[in-house]
Amino acid sequence: AWEQRKLGEVAALAKGNGYSKADIRESGVPLFLYGRMYTQYEAKVEQIDTYAEPKPGTVYSKGNEVVVPASGESAEDIARASAITRAGIALGGDLNVIYPRSLVVPVFLAYGLSNGSNQKLLAQRAQGKTVVHIHAGDLESLRIDLPPIAEQQAIGSFFSRLDDLITLH
Repeated sequence: AWEQRKLGEVAALAKGNGYSKADIRESGVPLFLYGRMYTQYEAKVEQIDTYAEPKPGTVYSKGNEVVVPASGESAEDIARASAITRAGIALGGDLNVIYPRSLVVPVFLAYGLSNGSNQKLLAQRAQGKTVVHIHAGDLESLRIDLPPIAEQQAIGSFFSRLDDLITLH
């Protein structure tokens, strides 16, 4: 049975740190910037093609987090999410980082936050006029619908395969 939970009950939240487009280099640590979410929409991020020199205080991926933009031009712009499936990627500033606990499959959460009723609820939490923002505190109280883990894995896997198929054609 599906159950409704607050995101803050099933995940820890943090913020990316200290990188912008100006930090991109030919080599260094793999870097995920929020702008990529607007140019290469991916529900599941496995490969990175941007790099930067490491900085103190960098937030690195563990390979099971979900990122949501912290700002954008509209509420709809920031109502999207990507699962980072690889460890060791520097997570740039202007990203909310969600660390799902054992009840949540990251890829399922990314698809869920980017589509349907959860996407609408996420967009409603955005604040601002010219530039809209969403903060970790806004995300913590977001109510999400969760099926059992096996069902989350099956749903996430299904949509990932569909995305892969679309990318091929």
